[in-house]
Amino acid sequence: MNPALPQTFPLATVALDDAIARQFRLLEATAAHFEGPQLFEADAGVVPGLGRPRTTARVEAVLADFFGAEDAAFVQGAGTGAIRAALNAAVRAGDPLLIHRAPVYRTTEVTLRGIGVRTVEVDFNDGAALREALASGRFRWAYVQHTRQRLADSYDPAEVLAACRAAGVRTLVDDNYAVMRTPAAGVELGADASCFSLFKLHGPEGVGVVVGARDLVEHIRRDNYSGGGQVQGHQALDALRALTHVPVMWAVQSKVGAEVAERLAAGEVAGVAEVRIANAQDLCLLVRLERPVAKELPAVAARFGAAPYPVGSNSRYEIAPLFYRMSSSALDDAPELADWTVRINPMRAGADLVVDILRRSLAALGDRPAEVNDPKDA
Repeated sequence: MNPALPQTFPLATVALDDAIARQFRLLEATAAHFEGPQLFEADAGVVPGLGRPRTTARVEAVLADFFGAEDAAFVQGAGTGAIRAALNAAVRAGDPLLIHRAPVYRTTEVTLRGIGVRTVEVDFNDGAALREALASGRFRWAYVQHTRQRLADSYDPAEVLAACRAAGVRTLVDDNYAVMRTPAAGVELGADASCFSLFKLHGPEGVGVVVGARDLVEHIRRDNYSGGGQVQGHQALDALRALTHVPVMWAVQSKVGAEVAERLAAGEVAGVAEVRIANAQDLCLLVRLERPVAKELPAVAARFGAAPYPVGSNSRYEIAPLFYRMSSSALDDAPELADWTVRINPMRAGADLVVDILRRSLAALGDRPAEVNDPKDA
């Protein structure tokens, strides 16, 4: 039986004009913390008095300024490293941590298990249940994933964070796949910290950042004093340079995704049963097929120019449209979709290429329009 996709509730995206304004604001923050020649210079090492490279400290100040936060700290380990550093600074073994009732992202699950916290689940989609859990007085911290953990998640992250704040519960937000894509990151919505990968924002491999409250960030710095754990100055500058392109790039990508969804929903490609825009990790299209060929489709699409697997999900390496399986956490929640549903992200491509690759791939797999299968055409 071909299972239907659930209704999805995509997060708001940033319009192109707003993305341009955001790019300009990032450069204003950069000018406030860098003199011109310093943008071409980078140092390294545990500088006395700073404990990190001077260039790294300047870029951290730019990011704190841009996001309206007290401080920011670069970490190694990309988004996973940022989340791990923040959780280690906030909670201890045995502490209760409030989380959403949903499959936890795999690397985050490893971190939670390693720390030994007692996670307590509540459905963030149920505002009354969330407020009841917060009123219990059991929690000092809550952990919120900005993008969707379950396909049918509908909660507003701003409302979840406001409820936590009203109850005196501090919050850490996994802002991977959301920062620069949505109108405001978690820390801009009142969270104590946003954790995210700069590799997913076209920065260098392995670089992540925690932006937020000074006490938390200073704790992360104390934990990460070793020279080998520092993000060096050239890495920090590379991340900043890349970040200046991201707002406009993602606004264009969001617009292309919406166009592809509209065209597929209108029946432009035979063999497509249903399409949804979803924040299944990154903002993407979930395309349910009329035949259970979703597992075979990525390899076939690669023959026509698609990327068959991610590198960092919007890293600098990913320029071709991504045709891939659904995320592991989404499949944990809806395993019945594995054979029927493919995840598509336009990346830097236009709608015409995405639609063409899908059409050619389904044709190659046997999902041809009736006229193509007419015996007289054989």
